[in-house]
Amino acid sequence: MKTDEKKQTFTELINGDKPVLVDFYADWCGPCKMMPPILKEVKNQVGDKVMIIKIDVDKNPAVAAKYQVRGVPTLILFKNGKIQWRQSGVVQAGQLTSLLQDKLK
Repeated sequence: MKTDEKKQTFTELINGDKPVLVDFYADWCGPCKMMPPILKEVKNQVGDKVMIIKIDVDKNPAVAAKYQVRGVPTLILFKNGKIQWRQSGVVQAGQLTSLLQDKLK
């Protein structure tokens, strides 16, 4: 993350025009450990069109509760503060990339 992005709150980030893919995860979650390489591959495919951030549900329980994240990993795509898509469980890079490119149209 660039320094100017770090100063933004989660709410400010998800309310922006740029789509934000949020990976809700926990350190103790086995399947969550599969997501970083997948998200890196997705980021390489979609570039700067989508911001990808990770939220630790144990450190941010209020955010997890607000979006009813009951299982991890849960991916939620926000744009202009609205949920465009969500799915729990590991999502493969190809599926995630095509979904994001579809939502970006």
